[in-house]
Amino acid sequence: MSITRREFLAAVPLAVSAASHAKAATADGLRLWYREPAAIWTDALPVGNGRLGAMVFGGIEAERLQLNEDTLWSGSPTEWNNPDAKQHLPEVRRLVIEEEKYREADNVCKAMQGPYNQSYQPAANLTIRFPTTGNITGYNRELNLDTAVASVSYHSSSGIFTREILSSAPDQIIAVRLSCSTPGALTFAASLDSLLHATTSASESTIRLSGKAPSHVDPNYFRTPHPIVYDDAEGKGMRFECWMRVIPQGGVVRADSDTLRVESADAATLLVSIATGFRSFDRLPDRTAEEIAGVCRKRLSAAAAKGYDQIRTAHVADHQKLFRRVSLDLGQGSASRLPTRERLQAFKAKPDDADLAALYFQYGRYLLIASSRPGSQPANLQGIWNDLVRPPWSSNWTANINIQMNYWLAETCNLSECHEPLVDLIEGLNITGRETARINYGANGWVSHHNVDLWRQSAPVGHFGQGGPTWANWQMSGPWLCAHLYEHYRFTGDTEFLRRRAYPLMKGSAEFCVDWLIPGKDGRLTSCPSFSTENDFGTPDGNVAQTSAGCTMDIALIRELFGNCIEASRILSVDTAFRNILEAKLAQLPPYRVGKHGQLLEWSKDFDESTPGQRHMSHMYPLYPGSEFTPRRMRDFWKASRISLERRLAAGGAYTGWSRAWAINFWARLCDGDMAHESLCRLLDHSTGPNLFDTHPAGDGWIFQIDGNFGGAAAVAEMLLHSHEGEINILPALPKAWPAGKVKGLRARGGLEVDIAWSGGRVTECNLRPTVTGHYRVRLPEGQRIINTETNPAVLDLTGGKAHPIRCS
Repeated sequence: MSITRREFLAAVPLAVSAASHAKAATADGLRLWYREPAAIWTDALPVGNGRLGAMVFGGIEAERLQLNEDTLWSGSPTEWNNPDAKQHLPEVRRLVIEEEKYREADNVCKAMQGPYNQSYQPAANLTIRFPTTGNITGYNRELNLDTAVASVSYHSSSGIFTREILSSAPDQIIAVRLSCSTPGALTFAASLDSLLHATTSASESTIRLSGKAPSHVDPNYFRTPHPIVYDDAEGKGMRFECWMRVIPQGGVVRADSDTLRVESADAATLLVSIATGFRSFDRLPDRTAEEIAGVCRKRLSAAAAKGYDQIRTAHVADHQKLFRRVSLDLGQGSASRLPTRERLQAFKAKPDDADLAALYFQYGRYLLIASSRPGSQPANLQGIWNDLVRPPWSSNWTANINIQMNYWLAETCNLSECHEPLVDLIEGLNITGRETARINYGANGWVSHHNVDLWRQSAPVGHFGQGGPTWANWQMSGPWLCAHLYEHYRFTGDTEFLRRRAYPLMKGSAEFCVDWLIPGKDGRLTSCPSFSTENDFGTPDGNVAQTSAGCTMDIALIRELFGNCIEASRILSVDTAFRNILEAKLAQLPPYRVGKHGQLLEWSKDFDESTPGQRHMSHMYPLYPGSEFTPRRMRDFWKASRISLERRLAAGGAYTGWSRAWAINFWARLCDGDMAHESLCRLLDHSTGPNLFDTHPAGDGWIFQIDGNFGGAAAVAEMLLHSHEGEINILPALPKAWPAGKVKGLRARGGLEVDIAWSGGRVTECNLRPTVTGHYRVRLPEGQRIINTETNPAVLDLTGGKAHPIRCS
């Protein structure tokens, strides 16, 4: 479904919250706006409340809202584990460690794979058709990031027509407000349809769409004669309901088959409710249509009783409670007055629009608020927005960087609550992954792999041998996900969270890693099979292979997990015996190594890179998002990481949005603000669509993949503030292109909020707001120090719950 070419051309709370300090920027500074409707889905504007999403097209003769609900997926719980995998494991290890037959090991790994996972589904389309109008002027379509309201306005001979669209978290509905400056001039017809099996009916002022999702959908990249399968049996495919109610102000409304027609109204409110048969990841989605309909009916009735003004007020207040915690001002130039599409084009020609980076940063925060709230599913590859039955990569949770990148900004950008859905997902994987560890590998603890879906699939994918082992068999997503648990604790200091939720999950993942590690030829422990995510290497016999032992990323993730578990067990005073085991295993892990080019080794051997420009850069995990390599800790490997990054980029790497976002974060951790800024400009220039969605190359065009938006926002914060070395490092990677600016409300590990202002590259103001009283080590840019201190960095005694202005020389 699309608009016509004619339409296109016609037209964790802190004691002292930063919200009390942050001020809304100008209207231009916090909005995306356009002079024409969206021609295609990737031009539309997203609204969301964590659970319900809508893409707003803004057509003149026909408005389209493409709708999503975050639990509407294909499939149901099923058996994805492969009992045969366990018998192949010793063979793989023999081929790799004893015989160095890497290609042969690839083939055996394929026998350890399982089925592909399921796909996130589109729910419905709400179409609102208006009578043909005369000459249209003054068209404006926009998304206000500060209010989380999308709007459309234009002038015609009949008056000024306006629309507002929002997705309310307090009321769990999508609301549309239509109005016209001329009384009685609003006439339209509204209908619902779906790409899934569905029926619609209209009565009085309500349309009901009843549908059922497929029982199975193959990934879009998997060629099969029957990729989409429906099953009439209850629980084999999820039922869903989408209801829409019209509340006119003046005029009349009547039902016409599956359409509601409103004539001669002054204004109208349309309320949309969507619910599904989802019960839990481990239960059949077998709720009846009438059960689900009851949920929609109740939500619509409650919202209708409030009215649009009350819905909007509650929605804006709820959104701003999160969004206004952080503000960023990099200075506004003339480009900020351009429509967003033209502004991007101008940036491509001359990348001097610093405020565009600030807008992109806040857009990333907006998207996380809109796609990940307590109680919702985590943000997937497309957040919560998807218009296809077979979306790119199933719009799943890809766990070899993508879901993790989605949450890199959650803590630093003061959206800690938005991290909660990821914790919920990890808790589900802890359950399903224990079975996978036992059945596939004969191991304790829990394991997860490359792909995760609504049903918390934890086993290798690949359709029993058709997937490349370097992604399908990669078994280290558990340790990476656990890093988020401990980061949440480090930022919040929430010991109860650590005790009740984080540490048990971290321990379960560590238990698997303890069993997974085996002795290598050198007597040290190693991981096998091991993969540098989605990469391959040149073997000594001239072939290309994927499977080896002890890849740098495996060792880095296991080192980090063991270290975090050891530290957490001491904090909680638990598990002394297990801590001793981890300490012994940690001492037996191999060291990092530098290769023949001065680069950080990606594999345990100095293999030649068969894909020098590979978009994945997993071996640099200890630089970012890990924290082992810093200018003051493991400096040699910190420097070797820079050589690895330079070689990757010189060979054409970071050609996707998410990969480029990772490169910006790498440069920020390397304290090179100018190179970070150069990569940020490339992200905006090459990997950003007209609606600022992150892009991923696909054939002759591009597709939307949200991780680059989140990774890019995290990178901007990382350029301005570090806290991973046990100190608060102010402006560690400030580029020359941002000579003056101010940021309020960033968060640092240790439970602080930080405000910074600078001019001429020097800190002019700094405020710290800790949650607890304690000693805090603070580092200013080189050449500056805190007044009344003798050293940089300086240790300060700060009182929790108070704002502490820091005077800088």
